[in-house]
Parts: sequence; C-alpha cells; structure tokens
Amino acid sequence: MVSPTSQEVFILGLTQNGKTFRPSDWAERLAGVMSQFRPGGARRGSHLGYSPWCVPTTMNGAKCVIVKRDLQLHEPMAWDFVMNFARDNGLQTTDACLIPEVPLDPGKPGASTTSDTTKA
Repeated sequence: MVSPTSQEVFILGLTQNGKTFRPSDWAERLAGVMSQFRPGGARRGSHLGYSPWCVPTTMNGAKCVIVKRDLQLHEPMAWDFVMNFARDNGLQTTDACLIPEVPLDPGKPGASTTSDTTKA
C-alpha cells in the first residue's frame, strides 16, 4: 500500500518473492512511456528526456523507478498506470523520500571526523 504522505514511491525491479524482474531494461521502458507527463505538459520540438516525475535508476544493484507524488496530483491516470504496472507484475514498492547527500562540515555540531574512543 502506498502512503498518501510520502513524496516518492520506489518501484523496485524485484518481484514479491525476490526474483529479478525481466526484461533488464524495464525501468527505462516504463520511464520512456511516462516521459510525456511532465510539469507544463509535453512540448512540441523539445528533446526527448525522462519526466522529472518518473525517473529510472539503480539502487543496491537493482533497477528501479522513482515516481514522484506530483504525478498523481497532475496526471491521475498516468499515476494509476504506473501503480497498476507495479501491481500487475508483482513488483515491490516502497514509500520514500530521497534526501540529497550533503558533505559534512567538520566545524559544525553533529559532524564527526574521528571515531569515538573510550579510555579505560
């Protein structure tokens, strides 16, 4: 079940029983079909590219598609298509929110540059 409060849903290239989903380019194919659904709609003469709402990637060695909740708000039928694709193919889904990696500044509180040691 997809939580309505999550910002993104990850469709993993693993079936419910843990097998790798085939074909191997499924994520790129799905994102390609969804490429026309984007903020402001499809534009004539624009270069082909993935929609920012449906992006293929790899996580922990498995293909996946990150689907942003904005797709549901702006294109509910497209959202249903993607979620039904995952359900019909028995793919694992998870609610998430990607947090960009930010390098830690050693001068700021909470940043650790050395391991903790204890004196006995």
